[in-house]
Amino acid sequence: MRRFGSARAAIDAVPRLGRDISVHNRAAAERELAALARLGARLICWGEPDYPGALAAVEDAPPVLALLGRGELLAAPIVAVVGARNASANGRRLAHELAMGLGEAGIVVASGMARGIDAAAHGGALATGSIAVVAGGVDIIYPEENRGLYQALAMEGAIVAELPLGIEPQARHFPRRNRIISGMALGIVVVEAAAKSGSLITARFALEQGREVFAVPGSPLDPRSRGANDLLRNGATLTETASDIITQLGPLLQGAPLSPRRASVERELPLLAPSPNPAPMMVDDDSGLDLIFEKLSPTPVAVDELVRQCQLSAAAVATLLLELELAGRIERHPGNLVSRR
Repeated sequence: MRRFGSARAAIDAVPRLGRDISVHNRAAAERELAALARLGARLICWGEPDYPGALAAVEDAPPVLALLGRGELLAAPIVAVVGARNASANGRRLAHELAMGLGEAGIVVASGMARGIDAAAHGGALATGSIAVVAGGVDIIYPEENRGLYQALAMEGAIVAELPLGIEPQARHFPRRNRIISGMALGIVVVEAAAKSGSLITARFALEQGREVFAVPGSPLDPRSRGANDLLRNGATLTETASDIITQLGPLLQGAPLSPRRASVERELPLLAPSPNPAPMMVDDDSGLDLIFEKLSPTPVAVDELVRQCQLSAAAVATLLLELELAGRIERHPGNLVSRR
């Protein structure tokens, strides 16, 4: 538009640019708008008042975003919380508590709706405001295990997508999604991340965009902590509580805090509260052992916390832990704590 003076003139000039770019006609645009409206979503464009202000200042900001949910969340101060998909129980709990603390301070929490740290962060901030930036269309639920989280965010939070409706996430979409997460935030918090992971790509985008980077330290024996520890070695702010983030951001946190909306979805999401009747699982099922072992790290965690996060009965967890102990894969500690060997 700066080059040709108007949107119409710019569109007319596209065929002369010599690139493989197709221009959809008005009817196609109207069909997409109608499909978004049926979903309860809408488009927001760069330059419009509803477009996230921090993201608009990024050089490669998406010209158009699809939005499902509460648009007012995009105008609030935002902090992103990201981390490992195969996060430990302690990592998930910390991400949940950090997000809850940020929300209580009037800060909206953004993440990528992946399993692990992302899901825990969304869960901690649902009652006060959370935004999921997804790698496919705004109507695509990925991963499927987060269907309940998707529905909760659509009702109580917001879901944002750069890609059109119906687009399934592919590997190449995630880095582009990550630059939106960091771009709309004042800073990002990395809770757990391997040495080469998508969370570190988000951190790199944040640094390039001039955002604050925070990292939670972890055990050097746990590969999931190497990325966050490396960020700390390179100048990221060491983070243990939400107050560490709030203090560092300081004057950037301007604007009236959102009034908390206590979400009814807490009854629906296992990441927020334990199910009173956990689904039974065959204790000799390898998937049960994998589920337990994934959530363990060299840092001891309470067995009760494993019961809560795994949604298994206490008896099933005790049996699975016994199998892991007999196999020499875990170590028990005083206070009913366990850790990986």
